Amino acid sequence: MLLQNHSGYILECGTDEAGRGCLAGPVTAAAVILPPKFNNAVLNDSKQISETKRFTLKPIIEKEAVCFGVAHVFQNEIDTINILNASILAMHKSIEQLEKVPEYIIVDGNRFKPFNAIPFETIIKGDGKYLSIAAASVLAKTYRDLYMDKIHEEFPMYNWKKNKGYPTKEHREAIKTYGITKYHRKSFRLLPEQLKLPL
Repeated sequence: MLLQNHSGYILECGTDEAGRGCLAGPVTAAAVILPPKFNNAVLNDSKQISETKRFTLKPIIEKEAVCFGVAHVFQNEIDTINILNASILAMHKSIEQLEKVPEYIIVDGNRFKPFNAIPFETIIKGDGKYLSIAAASVLAKTYRDLYMDKIHEEFPMYNWKKNKGYPTKEHREAIKTYGITKYHRKSFRLLPEQLKLPL
């Protein structure tokens, strides 16, 4: 059973990101403030529920949330500032979009940087503990998946529609065969050492 609130503040915002371990595309974060009485039996960490359920939850979260924000940080910036900083930046950008200023921020994971002097806490596996972080994980994942589906049309040989840019065997094989695209993260190890590509 996911908990409704961690801090006791009414305007508590949960934030999470998706796509951190991908070889291509953005890292995407969402921030969500839910109303105090919000509940949903299906909502959980986005990795624990099916794609169908995530896309069913997306409009429910968007409609019932007090407010939400979603932000992408793209591959060029990931290569410049590294994936950890890019993940935190995406979370900051998503919080910036909220129509109400949160009184407290709860963050999935163990790394975050202060945002506008708002008190915060990092919570390991928070997306499986708190409704607002779970809601943020669902929005981050669904918005990122839709973006990857869109760029799949441009480069169908990598099958991003299916692997969403994660390092599957098929994705690595496609990199070996076709090289890399403008959407690939050049700072990531795109192939195992013995198969290195000249970048």
